[in-house]
Amino acid sequence: MQSQPETQQDETGRIFREAWISGVRRYYPGEPKPGYVAPWEDTPDWERQAATAVYRQVAEFVSISNGATAKLTREQKGRFVALCWVAQIYKHIPDPKPSYVADWEALPEWQQQTDADIFEQIEQRA
Repeated sequence: MQSQPETQQDETGRIFREAWISGVRRYYPGEPKPGYVAPWEDTPDWERQAATAVYRQVAEFVSISNGATAKLTREQKGRFVALCWVAQIYKHIPDPKPSYVADWEALPEWQQQTDADIFEQIEQRA
């Protein structure tokens, strides 16, 4: 993939982050942790980079699939986002907590639904 100009990276990362926050607010049971809904400006640099990278991976996947991703189930879409995110965790955190790199089946329902929403929001823009 080609490198994106800084402003485009910022924009795609923000879109990912806003989709995450929207999903957390929609699906999280109770009051989410402040870090889950922190605005882009308060998001750590590594997390901004990860959000941008995952956005790009999903957008590229949609593009090279020529729109066939529309036929994927919500679970398949969410799994793709989750797996891309786990790879970013390993890239940025040398020894992550097991919960940070959990397999799909171990993720809470709210996170699975949020990941599926993220994919669909990116898919609509790609």
